[in-house]
Amino acid sequence: MADQRTRPADPAAAPVGATEGAPAPLDAQLAAQLEASFAGTLVERLGMEVLSLSPSGGTMRMPVAGSTQPAGLLHGGATIALAESIASVAALLRAREVHGEGAQAVGTSVSALHHRSAREGWVTATCTPRHLGRQVASYLVDVHDEAGTLLSTITVATQLLPPR
Repeated sequence: MADQRTRPADPAAAPVGATEGAPAPLDAQLAAQLEASFAGTLVERLGMEVLSLSPSGGTMRMPVAGSTQPAGLLHGGATIALAESIASVAALLRAREVHGEGAQAVGTSVSALHHRSAREGWVTATCTPRHLGRQVASYLVDVHDEAGTLLSTITVATQLLPPR
């Protein structure tokens, strides 16, 4: 039985923070590949779900429950993990677009600015490109709560590696 983490998004339930021209929902083949690669990882443990994805960005969400600090607020590290996860899978697609199947992407820098926090519900990360080169891809990730309030702004830089 497939879980909801990597299923295509319901078109009637567009993610908060999504914009016109945003990546389309996942196709079944990509969803299955991601589901297999996420097994046993932090993405799975935090309940993250990919809603849309392309080499130029995407959206991913996670529940606040299970990702809080002792004060009951969404943990900043969990927020960063969400942002880095969506940017990393987008960068992986970019690496394969540029260098072919078997290429990889690795994170080189993450910088976060937390504006507010959440106590419940879901948060959604929307990833947009800032630079899509042959060796480096960098993304800006905005994290919103269900009401559309901006919680965090995170930049993620990645190095694109050709197959070995």
